[in-house]
Parts: sequence; structure tokens; C-alpha cells
Amino acid sequence: MALAVTGATGFLGAALMQRLALQQAGQPRGAAYSLSGITRHAPAKGIAGVRYVPLGDLTGPVDWSAALSGVEVVVHTAARVHMMADMAGDPLAEFRRVNVQASLRLACQAAAVGTRRFVFISSVKVNGEATLMGQPFTEQDASAPQDGYGLSKMEAEQGLRQLSADTGMDVVIIRPPLVYGPGVRANFAALMRVVKRGWPLPLGAVQNQRSLVALDNLVDFIVTCITHPQAANQTFLVSDGQDLSTTELVRGMAQAAGVPARLLPVPVWALRAGASLLGKGDAVQRLCGNLQVDISKARSVLGWVPPVSVQEGLRRAMAV
Repeated sequence: MALAVTGATGFLGAALMQRLALQQAGQPRGAAYSLSGITRHAPAKGIAGVRYVPLGDLTGPVDWSAALSGVEVVVHTAARVHMMADMAGDPLAEFRRVNVQASLRLACQAAAVGTRRFVFISSVKVNGEATLMGQPFTEQDASAPQDGYGLSKMEAEQGLRQLSADTGMDVVIIRPPLVYGPGVRANFAALMRVVKRGWPLPLGAVQNQRSLVALDNLVDFIVTCITHPQAANQTFLVSDGQDLSTTELVRGMAQAAGVPARLLPVPVWALRAGASLLGKGDAVQRLCGNLQVDISKARSVLGWVPPVSVQEGLRRAMAV
């Protein structure tokens, strides 16, 4: 089987490539599949046995034919991700240019050359930004994106489903929540640094519930969706299967790092009031609000169980 992964040097793409390359090396002689990594630029140091196809800016009029020739499955991880301080003049237009238009051009060319399955990494932000306690998002919920990133992912999903109906190419849509693991960036990386340094945090009284997914769990789920016949034309939410409060998360990080958790029991109302005065209400919502996902569909349809526990996932993330 021939596989192609876009964004092959990114946070998720690189981890997926490593897993697929190890899986490929373990195949009997003659049974190994070919693996291509589609990137903007050729990596300085690639993975042995992987063919890298640098295509430059993927949002332009890219001819994907060389990269897609003979490819049976495409996993599309490349995207313009959500940014806290977006400097684009028109962020929504940029999200659409990358996450919608480029994704659909790739998928159309893949269908044209006979690719049988297209695995699209979407986002829980298609569902929305928050849930009520104990009422997790499901795949059957109506989409309710609240920002340009979530909207662009929803529009890409809609276009891919129509393309599948028109061409017969299988489409698998995966909506992860926050992904953490070695090499994670942005807010989660900043929180890890603070915890490692032993700085006190006013997060000792947060009793929310949030779903996360360890990088290795998400990679394992993608690998399952590459070949599982029941994944065809399905949408899945994915997580570690164990939700955490922010207080529990910080304690877990500290334990994984072998440092004490310095948590001050500041009431959530006080955190919200202070954040509102500082214009940081969105940040506190992410720390104190609920966002849960139900992965029972992944369990029942695919028989998938997260192979890595939250504790082990945090240990691997904090070890870097």
C-alpha cells in the first residue's frame, strides 16, 4: 500500500511518519508499503525509507500529480492552525485559503488519480468551544464553530463529504481536541515550562472537565483509520478517554516532571474577574471552562481503545 502524509515535518505529521516508518520496517520482506511525506521544504534530516516531496507553498496552484501517483491513502495533517495573536489582515480569509481551498484542491487531485481514502485531520472546534459539565460533544451534534479556524475546518469537511459523494473516494474526518506530546507548542508548552520551574499557579480550585488527546493516541487512531473498513466516510471525535480538570492536569504535569505542584486555591470567579480586567477572558475560559468529547463511536465502530494513559502521555510530553 502506498501512503502519503501532508505536513510530514510538523508536530503531528512527523510523529505519524515515525510511527508509519517503524510499522513499515516491521513488515515481512515484500509486504512493506511505500511512504511519502509531502512538505513545503525538504527536511534537513529525514526518516530512512521515506520519500519526501517538497512542494513549496501548498496554497498556490500546486500540481500534486508526482506526489500522488500510485498513492492509495492520503493523510492530510497540514493546516493553518489556530493562533492566539493572529497578525493576518483577514484571518478568516487566510484560514479558508489554507484549510479549505488548498485541502479541497489536494483531495480533488487525489480522487482524480484513484486515491481510495482521504483522512482529514479536522478539529473539535467544528463542534464548538465549550460544553456543559457531563454533556460532551458527539459526532451527531450540530456544528457550531466560534472562530475562523473552526469555521474553515467545518467548510473543508463539507467540501470533502460532497467530493466523496461525487467521486466515490472514502473520506475519514477526525476531530481531536487539544493535542499534547513531545514538541507541543503554544499555550500548553508555556504551561509545561511554568510547572517545571515550580512557579506557583492560581489554579488549585478549578473543577472543570476537559478532554485532551496524547500525540501517540492520536497517531494510533489515525493509523487505525488508514485501513479499517468501517472508518470509510465517517466522522470521529478522539481523546484519551479520561477527562481532567485544569487542577488535575497541572498536578499530573508536576508529577510527570518530578517537581511539586504549587497550586493556589484561587476561586474561579476571582480568576474570571481578574482576567476580564486584563482582557484575558478567553484564556481563562480555556483554563476554567468545560470541553468534553464522547469517543464511544470510535470505540464501538472501530474497536479502538487509547493505548496510552493520560499519565504516560504527560510523562512523555514533560520528558522533553
